[in-house]
Amino acid sequence: MNFSTILLERISHHLLRRGETISIFEQVTSGALQLAFSQMPDAHNFYNGGLTIFNHSQINWLNLPMNSDQILESRNGAERLSIEVAKQFGSDWSIAITGSLSSKEEFYNQIFAYYSISYKNVIIRSDKIDLHPLTKAWDAQKYFAEYVLTPTGMEI
Repeated sequence: MNFSTILLERISHHLLRRGETISIFEQVTSGALQLAFSQMPDAHNFYNGGLTIFNHSQINWLNLPMNSDQILESRNGAERLSIEVAKQFGSDWSIAITGSLSSKEEFYNQIFAYYSISYKNVIIRSDKIDLHPLTKAWDAQKYFAEYVLTPTGMEI
C-alpha cells in the first residue's frame, strides 16, 4: 500500500515540531493507518501505537456503554473510539475508523466508513465515507485510509 510521502512527512513534521503524539483505532481499514504512521519519519517520537479490531466480539475490552453494532457502525461510535484510544495510549491526537466492507442486508449493500479525529479529548472532525457497493474490499480499505490521512494532515 503506497501513501503520499509528502503527506506522511508533513504529518510527521507537525507532530514532531509540536511535541505531540497520536494513536489509532481501526476496524474497517485493518491496520492500514497504523502501517502508514509506523513508516513516517521519526515515528517512534510521536506515534504511540494503535489497535485493530476486525470483528464485533473483540470490542468488549474497551468497556464502552454501547453494543458492538453501535460502536463499529456509527459516527457516534467512531467518535467515542477516538476519545477512548487516546486515553488508552496516552496520546494528544487520535484517529478512529469503523464501518462495513461487506454487503450486509441491513445496510442496503453499502460500503462505508465512519472516521473521527480527536485532539486532547475533543472531536475535531467526524464524517462518513460512502463507496459504491461493488467496490472491492482491498480498494475500499486503501481509499478509506488515504481519505482519512488527508484531513489528519490538515488538522495537525
